[in-house]
Amino acid sequence: MLYIALLHYPVYNKDVRVVTTAITNMDVHDIARLSRTYGVRNFFLVNPVSAQRDLACEIINHWRQGYGASFNPARREAFELVRLKATLDEVSAEIAGQTGCPPQIIVTGANFRDKLLTYTDLKEMIRNDNLPYLLIFGTGSGVAEEIVNKADYRLEPVKGSGDYNHLAVRSAVAIIIDRIMRD
Repeated sequence: MLYIALLHYPVYNKDVRVVTTAITNMDVHDIARLSRTYGVRNFFLVNPVSAQRDLACEIINHWRQGYGASFNPARREAFELVRLKATLDEVSAEIAGQTGCPPQIIVTGANFRDKLLTYTDLKEMIRNDNLPYLLIFGTGSGVAEEIVNKADYRLEPVKGSGDYNHLAVRSAVAIIIDRIMRD
């Protein structure tokens, strides 16, 4: 069972300061649709700022219940998977409530180096046991160390053909989910 969280706090900015980033419309749309396409159980947007969650709620409700739901039923179906939470603890609690056990936490990062979980190993874990897995993607310049240190696993980074490694988060999510969920 795979769940995704898009973390907006605590994450780093380019100066390696812990910040809260803004929820973006494109991330919500693209990751919701990706989640539905690949069978992700829920896509969690994690942001402690209530005004950010309120704005995201308006967008989500437009596609779940508003004009958008009748205009584009496929998008409505994808948006049914989206959940808004203030903290990762709230995410873990909801997953535990759904499944009866807390999720295994996996963090992603572009600069991870040692003792990494491979895509192949994660794919096998998801397919061969009944545990819930929460895959955390960071916004800004990545997930803060306090979250990385609490995680059960660190996933290998996406590597391109050269040294440049600065993907948009929704691109990284698409690549990683395809690698671990594709038949």
